[in-house]
Amino acid sequence: MPYDVAVIGAGVFGAWTAHHLRLAGQRVALLENHGAAHSRASSGGESRIIRMGYGADEIYTRSAMRSLILWQQLCEQTGQPLFHRTGVLWTAAAGDRYAENTRRTLARCGAHFEELSPAQLALRYPQMRFAAGVGAIFEPESGALMARRAVQAIVAEAVRHGVALLHEEACAPAGPASLAALRTASGGSISAGAFVFACGPWLPKLFPDLLGKRIVPTRQEVFFFGTPPGDRRFVPPAMPVWIDFSDPRGPYGFPDLENRGVKIALDQHGPGIDPDAADRVPSAGSLAAAREALGERLPALRQAPLVETRVCQYENTSNGDFLIDRHPDFANVWLAGGGSGHGFKHGPAVGEYVAARILQGGPVEPRYSLAAKAEEQNRTVF
Repeated sequence: MPYDVAVIGAGVFGAWTAHHLRLAGQRVALLENHGAAHSRASSGGESRIIRMGYGADEIYTRSAMRSLILWQQLCEQTGQPLFHRTGVLWTAAAGDRYAENTRRTLARCGAHFEELSPAQLALRYPQMRFAAGVGAIFEPESGALMARRAVQAIVAEAVRHGVALLHEEACAPAGPASLAALRTASGGSISAGAFVFACGPWLPKLFPDLLGKRIVPTRQEVFFFGTPPGDRRFVPPAMPVWIDFSDPRGPYGFPDLENRGVKIALDQHGPGIDPDAADRVPSAGSLAAAREALGERLPALRQAPLVETRVCQYENTSNGDFLIDRHPDFANVWLAGGGSGHGFKHGPAVGEYVAARILQGGPVEPRYSLAAKAEEQNRTVF
């Protein structure tokens, strides 16, 4: 059966794109060879931050605000606790330009936030330690998304509304200027009027000449540490999600959500990774760095036991902006990816945006365009 649109990849971008297209009346196929939120997917981790602050990048603040509404609607529709409103705490040195731009953008967009002085920080979060003179922005309506379950939930909703979920591996497209059918690794083919490749770290593998240097998957390691029995200082609402912009290592962390332990990671691009072949065993060096950052921020957990680890990946564009654009060789093929470590929260808005471009046309946002993606890494979006 021919489809109106075939979406390749059931991660957060692909699943929400398929869902929005189906709600608009399109016949949609969603292809995923390993299953929704599988262990190799960038969307397959335990939790992800959803926050509104993006410095001066209003485009992402507004996208996050729209996405939060849609995530909350999904929670209501499914009855699942996919979002924990823990609040998100930003810390930065006094006079930090990024923090000041964040304040201005949040105010301009109407996002709720509080400013906390060093004294207020110490009073509100006595279990945490901050560098001298550090102030903060607190987003009370932001928090944590339960990533793996959230992706599975939106895929299930899409299927419930009529999206065909196909467990197939897509081959790279070939042929004339308009693609009529997509070959699969099993020897079959999928016919559709339009195709959306939203396959995360597999995009540069499917399109090596076009994207091999424009999207670079990197290895990212996260760690969960156990908390003392009965100690409620590390669970919401006593502890929020936090991000420390005063530290060049980029530490960020989550409170103990759903009894999984306190999560911590460093927002730095790791070495390159092959999402198919890489072993998912964390390195001793990364563990030592995470434990050091944990001990500095949460001294009571300095000797906490490691209870869980995860090795996932970012798929970085040159500057961190998303890639949402037509393939230059195929009029009906779209590329949607380059989450660059911050994309998960935006899944609902990205899906809405991609669906609108396919159904309504109109120019592509210049920051999302392929032309804006260089072949050298120079990250500017955080």
